[in-house]
Amino acid sequence: QVQLVESGGGLVQSGGSLRLSCAVSGGTLDNYAIGWFRQVPGKEREGVLCISSSGSSINYGDSVEGRFTISRDSAKNTAYLQMNSLKPEDTAVYYCTARASWCQPVPIYYHIWGQGTQVTVSS
Repeated sequence: QVQLVESGGGLVQSGGSLRLSCAVSGGTLDNYAIGWFRQVPGKEREGVLCISSSGSSINYGDSVEGRFTISRDSAKNTAYLQMNSLKPEDTAVYYCTARASWCQPVPIYYHIWGQGTQVTVSS
């Protein structure tokens, strides 16, 4: 059974950087599209970035354009979300998720989720 484990969250000052990791176990990373979503209390989970099984990345959030990038390392079976120039409004629980091959912008299309990692950006 495929499982995802996120790590790398924490507290950072505005303007700082964090790199989130999503480690895949029980399956091969290259077979999946990996998405990053984020959620704050009282709001719906929103898409941030996704990378397809072929390596194409898609940005689902205008607010992260030019600041966040997604990548993956097949040898480590791990995907990453690099977050630069962080802002207080980026504060959320970040989830990685997987589905076969293609990216989709909404959570309902994904069937494998990690436990989430908290990112807090102080002003």
